[in-house]
Amino acid sequence: MSASTPSPVPGRQVPIRRALSLPGPGPVPFSVEFMPPRDDAAERRLFEAAEAFHDLGAAFASVTYGAGGGTRARTLRVAEDLAGRPLTTLVHLTLVDHTVAELRGILRGYLRRGLTNLLVLRGDPPGDPLGQWRTTPGGLTYASELIDLIRAEEEFAGFEMGIASFPEGHYRAPDLEADTRHTLAKLRGGAEYSITQMFFDVEDYLRLRDRLAAADPVHGAKPVIPGLMPITSLRSLRRQVSLSGSQLPAGLEERLLAAAAGDEEANRDEIRKVGIEVSTEMAERLIAEGVPGLHFMTLNFTRATQEVLHNLGMAPAWGGGQSMQRDGF
Repeated sequence: MSASTPSPVPGRQVPIRRALSLPGPGPVPFSVEFMPPRDDAAERRLFEAAEAFHDLGAAFASVTYGAGGGTRARTLRVAEDLAGRPLTTLVHLTLVDHTVAELRGILRGYLRRGLTNLLVLRGDPPGDPLGQWRTTPGGLTYASELIDLIRAEEEFAGFEMGIASFPEGHYRAPDLEADTRHTLAKLRGGAEYSITQMFFDVEDYLRLRDRLAAADPVHGAKPVIPGLMPITSLRSLRRQVSLSGSQLPAGLEERLLAAAAGDEEANRDEIRKVGIEVSTEMAERLIAEGVPGLHFMTLNFTRATQEVLHNLGMAPAWGGGQSMQRDGF
């Protein structure tokens, strides 16, 4: 992190769009995503990862929103702790199980803690991300409605908002034209950038970026930050793909199955090696295509993302006596 970078203290969070423009360790900035931990041990691991990424020069860290209430308190505590360390922090907010009054209360709580970077999401149905969406009585149905609420109320003027975007199109959208229309409605409504759902075909990302810009040269040209999940195992990859509704390209699966050689457990190191190579190749192509940054979905671990960053010339090698923890972080 540059010595000249302002510390994000309550009331002075560095906006994400500005964070993307600050000096970093490579040709483009990188950021990381954490999930709310479920217990104290997982929380300690998260902060160890946060410390490492802080010292590697992450532009910002995002904290996903615990659906169904089970991890929401930890989400807030983790986000507040990260922001005070300092690490520019992006908090997610979904509509799941919330009335409008509750959403206003959560937004006020974010503001009191100086958490002014907000990723506005509708969210997935609890228990089944691909299940039927049901609006909470007294709540909202679309992320665009929450954007409208925030922009209409003066007390929320301090938020900078981002949204999710979908390289393959949102799985609930009937076609890419509808997906483009809904994404642009949120950008026109006040969102300043988007972070994509994970994807595994760079062409899907490029088509998303191109169709947004073609449909609206002003709002469609806002930053589209690619979301990448470093591949470390076939089982984990299949699970994440099934939860997200995305597709696994046949060529990628064949490459990983070749590394598995019929025994995923015995050859897990070879699968991981190929997976990191694939993730690196995707990142290299994206950098060459002029992306505004790279957003890594870390699953609260450090090693895989650091290996990809190292391959890109943006981080030291994993291990080798390098201490990635800064005293007093």
